[in-house]
Amino acid sequence: CFLAMCYPYTYTDLHNFLGQLCSAEQSSEFLQRSQLCETPCGYSCEMLTITASASAAVVSARKTFVITGRVHPGESNSSWIIEGMVKFLTGSSSVAQALREAFVFYIVPMINPGGVIHGYYRVSNM
Repeated sequence: CFLAMCYPYTYTDLHNFLGQLCSAEQSSEFLQRSQLCETPCGYSCEMLTITASASAAVVSARKTFVITGRVHPGESNSSWIIEGMVKFLTGSSSVAQALREAFVFYIVPMINPGGVIHGYYRVSNM
């Protein structure tokens, strides 16, 4: 029998979610998925950019949010929060549309993928 402090959220869960999100047609208008970096162990650290399409001058004038999740690998609850926030920001509500038109959101959903993959709680592979 095992007990968990939080409901698990794995690196695979993240990639499945991002795959579904990026395959949705309407998301391509305001969502960009990129690799922020590669960890020392070779894992991809993903970054999402969410903002309404506009000219480069308009986008660069928008205020910016930088949001990170899963700094400590054992805190899987942050991954669920990030997933819910990304679903909201990429949704069709008028509030989500207004936020995308006013701001640029840079979201790193899992900043320590190596620690998550290897089951650590507070450390990475370094």
